[in-house]
Amino acid sequence: MKKYKYVLFDLDHTLWDFEKNSTLVLEQLFTTHKLHQLGNDLSFERFIEEYTKVNHQLWQLYNKDEISKEELRDSRFEKVLTNLGVEPDRIPQGLGLQYLEKSPHMPHVFPNTYETLDYLKGRYPMAIVTNGFEEVQHIKMASSKLTDYFKYVVTSELAGYKKPHKGIFNHTLELLGATAEECIMIGDSFESDIEGAKKAKIDHVYFNPNKIKHRKKIQHEIHNLIELKELL
Repeated sequence: MKKYKYVLFDLDHTLWDFEKNSTLVLEQLFTTHKLHQLGNDLSFERFIEEYTKVNHQLWQLYNKDEISKEELRDSRFEKVLTNLGVEPDRIPQGLGLQYLEKSPHMPHVFPNTYETLDYLKGRYPMAIVTNGFEEVQHIKMASSKLTDYFKYVVTSELAGYKKPHKGIFNHTLELLGATAEECIMIGDSFESDIEGAKKAKIDHVYFNPNKIKHRKKIQHEIHNLIELKELL
């Protein structure tokens, strides 16, 4: 295995367990606002399924600069509930804001996150490279006790470029005083993490905890973060 000097991580879906944290907050909102009363057979299962689909679609548009941060935030719940047959005037006000206030404070990370980071911290300076919003990433990291592991948290808003643009990676390299050859990137997204690392000529590890089958050409793949101890 090639010797590296620096390790880069994505945050959401890689260290911070977005699905688990988000689902818990969405369940609170669903119960508090009695959303099941807004439509026939409007179960939490249908709600979370539709939310997951819509949120993914909106983030893809945001990462391509086709919608703004405000459009992503403000339209999520309206699109979800409208798609589920709820009349717009029956949709509770403030769902998006309440979600944003609650979700960054959720603490859940993927299995073996701390053990893996404890191992890596003494060996490599590390940085987060994320397209997540600047104002919430530090809250997420503090809430999940990740802050002390990382020298830098580089957001797309801070760098001026979104993954997969190589600009966000080059900005991270400048902060670290590193070259691309000295770094390796770990992330869950082919579109942003892996393709971005390739564009920046940085080696990469695809984190695939659900063991999703694919035919992508990648350098390394892991299903549990603890496997990084064998790679690094």
